[in-house]
Amino acid sequence: MKILKKIAVLALIALIILQFFGPEKNVGDVADLQPFLTETNPSASVQQTLKAACYDCHSSNTEYPWYSNIEPISYWMDGHVQHGKDELNFSEWSTYSVKRKDHKLEEIIEEVEEGHMPISSYTWTHGDATLTAAQIKELADWVTDARTVLSIGVEKGQ
Repeated sequence: MKILKKIAVLALIALIILQFFGPEKNVGDVADLQPFLTETNPSASVQQTLKAACYDCHSSNTEYPWYSNIEPISYWMDGHVQHGKDELNFSEWSTYSVKRKDHKLEEIIEEVEEGHMPISSYTWTHGDATLTAAQIKELADWVTDARTVLSIGVEKGQ
């Protein structure tokens, strides 16, 4: 029993020390989203859906909840954010090639329609990120329109 107490005390000390360290926060400039918004022209309701369900993990500006300051939760969240940004970062939209933009738009709707995005661990704590059938359809229509405009721009040599 003494060994279990020692292990518990050491684990508690480690958790307390860990509270003084954490990953760097993903807090950038919201203006970084402007090239994406300008080029894809989402409606106000689609913008709201993207803000609620996508931007925290897929942009350079995450809105952190209070529990993100608790270690090791912050490391777990940072892993999700970094992975999300590796897959798609709306804040870096202007650096993507036209082909990559088209592919990312296509992936957005595939992931949403298949129920892979937003991930369930995110929607547990962000109820407004749970997408309705109407929101999914609205996103699909927006993606279709944005991809059409993107392909027209390519044809015109833009």
